Amino acid sequence: MNRTTLSLIAVATALAAVTGFAAVSAPDPVDSTATAKTPARLPVERSSLLCPAPSTSELAETVYTSFTPAGTTGAGTGGAAELAPSAAPLTDTDPADDEKKTDEDKAKDDEAKEPAADGADAKVKPFLALKEPGKPVSGTKKGADAPALVGAATGPLAPGWTAQQTTTVTAGDSRGLLGMTCTAPGTDFWFPGASTDKSRQDYVHLTNPDDTAAVADIALFGKEGTLKSDTGEGIPVPARSSVPVLLSTLTGEAEPNVTVHVSTRTGRVGAVVNATEEKTGGDWLAASADAAPRAVLPGIPGDATSVRLVVFAPGEDDAELKVQLAGKSGTIVPSSAAEPLNVKSGMTASLDLGDVTKGEAGAVRIGPAEGGRETPVVAALRVVRGKGDNQEVAFIPATGPVTERATVADNRAKGSTLTLTAPEKSAKVKVTASAGSGGGEQVVKTYTVKGGTTLAVTPPVPAGLKGSYALTVEPESGGPVHAARALAVTQDGVPMFTVQTLPDDRGMVSVPATKEDLSVLK
Repeated sequence: MNRTTLSLIAVATALAAVTGFAAVSAPDPVDSTATAKTPARLPVERSSLLCPAPSTSELAETVYTSFTPAGTTGAGTGGAAELAPSAAPLTDTDPADDEKKTDEDKAKDDEAKEPAADGADAKVKPFLALKEPGKPVSGTKKGADAPALVGAATGPLAPGWTAQQTTTVTAGDSRGLLGMTCTAPGTDFWFPGASTDKSRQDYVHLTNPDDTAAVADIALFGKEGTLKSDTGEGIPVPARSSVPVLLSTLTGEAEPNVTVHVSTRTGRVGAVVNATEEKTGGDWLAASADAAPRAVLPGIPGDATSVRLVVFAPGEDDAELKVQLAGKSGTIVPSSAAEPLNVKSGMTASLDLGDVTKGEAGAVRIGPAEGGRETPVVAALRVVRGKGDNQEVAFIPATGPVTERATVADNRAKGSTLTLTAPEKSAKVKVTASAGSGGGEQVVKTYTVKGGTTLAVTPPVPAGLKGSYALTVEPESGGPVHAARALAVTQDGVPMFTVQTLPDDRGMVSVPATKEDLSVLK
């Protein structure tokens, strides 16, 4: 074999080394034209939740409840779900919890209080630690010094993890039952239904879950558009901390109906509004669902004495909306909404619906008026129960349908009401009442909701219930379903209540099928 032949062999070998893998790994001709596979639905591996500081009242008593639904296929084993203080430790808990702890649990608690071996800061002891899906855990804090909580769940405790914060204040301006589902961090939130009026004190609570600082902007919109503000931009939110911002300090303009827009320049935050009124107590206002041409606001109690709809159009187009009520028997246009509601771009519009439910629980539906354009809007309701000096207020934001599953914690044996609204087609829904935080067995019940109606039920209660429990809603067939849960407690003649909507828990995510394609190297 001569030198020329050896050189040709060497060149061929080198080319094979560079291109050979692509050649043997290239997809078959059939594969290159095949239809893409449907993305797999897999459980999330991590969830984050943020609970704001609950109250500044010394008379406040706050119950925290943490829960993850059981039965998520493919969620794996192990994992943790913990809520820990962002600022100072919480000391009040349920004494019964300590009695149930094993020696191993107590040893872990002691270890959590000790400084780290490398000289780092002491590990913060979780206030609530969930150990297994399907059974809630609960803790209580009394007084005004409860800080915001920052939490994360991993492994099988992450899909559908939820936490409820319920505060009872028996006297003072903030008296009432204040409830909220702890929020996931994000970068953009809309709150129609807030106020800068002199009779209101509304705070936006910004909670940063991360180890780096965040910077947020707060913009306010009234009936004539943007409210002037010199202090709403560039608000720093330090790492793992919570900052309350009083809306009336951001502007000199007092308006009863205001839309708040929270966005971040850097980082992410959890955002929620705490609203307090002089004569009707207070409650939390959660963010509206993403702007859309149509919206459903579920969970209006049948005995509501006053309902006000607040809508904002964040885009460049005006919206002309038809307002309807989906009640027990069907969907109607209330007399107070006989004319379409006109919402100018960048302006907040409101509509007083009065005692629109007339004794039957319902949901407000909004969408384009006949001949109107499809303009995205955000919306919320201000709802009042009671009369005279014995009134209580709550807020209901627009919420999306339950596509796969939704859960709400801290349900009680008495005073809980579940409402299910099917705005279009009839739907069949499975409702699971979990085991109780102190004992009891899971119960499952199925409901059928007729199209265009709202079904209000006393939810199933776990057999042998001790403590509180969680409700999980799963549509089985039919059209979309929107859900809400109300808690009601009468205190000194005041019909205290709070309403939490049940958006889909997003415990499952689509993961597209992938394969190697080295044709991109050509």
